[in-house]
Amino acid sequence: MLSATLRRQVTFRPLARLFSAEANLVTHNIALPPAPGPKANYMPYKRVGNTLFLSGHLPMLDNGDLLTGTVGGAGNLTTEEGANVARQCGLNLLASIKDAAGSLDNVEGVTKLFGLVQSDKSFKEQHLVLNGCSDLMCQVFGPDVGLHARSAVGVNTLPLDMAVEIEAIVQLKPM
Repeated sequence: MLSATLRRQVTFRPLARLFSAEANLVTHNIALPPAPGPKANYMPYKRVGNTLFLSGHLPMLDNGDLLTGTVGGAGNLTTEEGANVARQCGLNLLASIKDAAGSLDNVEGVTKLFGLVQSDKSFKEQHLVLNGCSDLMCQVFGPDVGLHARSAVGVNTLPLDMAVEIEAIVQLKPM
């Protein structure tokens, strides 16, 4: 038990505040791509107060190529391959978050992910595909900050034939 004098001198911080997402990128050997730009007439993200709204992010590789195709059934991608595509969307989301916030350590919480999966009409595992992005958020931010609400929806087509598109809402630390 700490004495009253020592308690006043020691500042206790929640575990989430001690966790460094930036350091965790290095620990897990995760390289972020450049923050993506828009593909039409919109902004990749918009900050309103401490809330960051991120537009749907594509599964774009560093060289500009998109990961395209259809998941499941007669499609050309398996559930696992779809999850890898969703992870790439997550990497692009992280790049935009870092661009907007200056550092991933300025994230207070990943609030919500909304994912669209271009999938065969018989495919019923969109939620497993979106785990690729959700798992990445928890890996980078830890579960206290990275765990979020989520929706996973199957669609018959997405712009540019991309396999997955994911948007996010993120809470940032006060400026």
